[in-house]
Amino acid sequence: MSSEWGEITLGEVCAAQNGAIQTGPFGSQLHASDYVETGIPVVMPSNIGPDGGISEDGIARIKQQDADRLSQHKLQIGDVVFSRRGDVTRNALIEPHQVGWLCGTGCLKVRLGDETKADAKFISYCLRSPETKEWLIRHAVGATMPNLNTSILSAVPIQIPPISEQKKITELLRALDDRIDLLRETNATLEAIAQALFKSWFVDFDPVHANAGTQAPSLPAEIQALFPSRLVESPQGLMPEGWEVKPFGELLTHTIGGDWGDELPTDKNNVRVAIIRGTDLPDLANGSYGRVPLRFTNEKKLSSRKLQDGDLVLEVSGGSKDQPTGRSLYLTTGMLNQFDCPMEPASFCRLLRPSSPEIGVVLAQHLTYIYALGKTWEYQNQSTGISNFQTTHFLETELVVVPDTKVLKAFFEIARPMVDRANLTQMTKLAELRDTLLPRLISGQLRLPEAEAAFAEVV
Repeated sequence: MSSEWGEITLGEVCAAQNGAIQTGPFGSQLHASDYVETGIPVVMPSNIGPDGGISEDGIARIKQQDADRLSQHKLQIGDVVFSRRGDVTRNALIEPHQVGWLCGTGCLKVRLGDETKADAKFISYCLRSPETKEWLIRHAVGATMPNLNTSILSAVPIQIPPISEQKKITELLRALDDRIDLLRETNATLEAIAQALFKSWFVDFDPVHANAGTQAPSLPAEIQALFPSRLVESPQGLMPEGWEVKPFGELLTHTIGGDWGDELPTDKNNVRVAIIRGTDLPDLANGSYGRVPLRFTNEKKLSSRKLQDGDLVLEVSGGSKDQPTGRSLYLTTGMLNQFDCPMEPASFCRLLRPSSPEIGVVLAQHLTYIYALGKTWEYQNQSTGISNFQTTHFLETELVVVPDTKVLKAFFEIARPMVDRANLTQMTKLAELRDTLLPRLISGQLRLPEAEAAFAEVV
């Protein structure tokens, strides 16, 4: 390690730069009745992602007057927000558009101050390094749920070089993150296009209306010609002539519940598998694989649960009305190849295997569509206090519009490349490079020229 590098604690960094480490507001300061539909976002542990970002999906909000009342908890650019309980390794650096948001109950705010000694972005990367994560897990308190406090965070050890080198290291790591984010945005855009196409063809029947002369066509002539020119009455209302409506379950060849396996191999369970949980589905869709647990099962269970290209994984337990059960994931070879072992759904999920690749793409979009509508809530039994998806009822009663073979094939050929996530391999390589470089760069074990050369090879 270079002699210019020195060890310091996070608390010492904050003290040297007029910063501070502060606990978020207590429950007595912020009640459930204070949350509103629109207002100032409040960052909770559930909003902090595994890669250091903050998700606005389902984020709590409060009125401006409540945010002003709790102004000491407002976030500034360069602050780092930590999950105070549960997964205590999760933290996020506050970006410009998040200034003025509130550090919520269950979080800790690290204000790094004037950055004369340590760059906020560099410290953020330090706090997400494997060594720091391990340190936090070892030092967190609590027998049933790990907890952090200001004293523990203040004691976190950090290696820092001169600030000029900190900024150069940050610039390289940020370039990797930006490239990963761009690929994720591309994935999201393609998914949105596939969903819009599904709605146009299978919900609004736009090509049929175009053939009937009631609206302008928007498809190439050869695809437009595949659609009928009129809608006919059916028990489900108007639908394209010659098309069918079938229960979701009739379009599957195989469905089975998941498996949790064992944490360590046993005489009966000795086959290593990646277990896909409901909470992993959003991360997997975005190309994040780091949190997926590797466990052990047996050949018999795996034979009926092993995921393959074109399968669907449906979440069937947990959730609430705000976050209903029923999230789903369409599996592709690109996803499956991210692991060096088979994948199978966890106990709170279910494997759904479509009867053909073509209908599988339609079913994947159908699940996404009804979840966005909140319709999956109708299939959930909340009497036990846990939201459980009534899978059998869903498979028997949820109806899917099925076109003729030519339209089905055309949709598959257009939509499958959009949901194939062909850039997952590149995302994985970049993420692996970042995770490899991160601990070595911030500890001084790897010099910048070597890291820059490795970056150039990947991009």
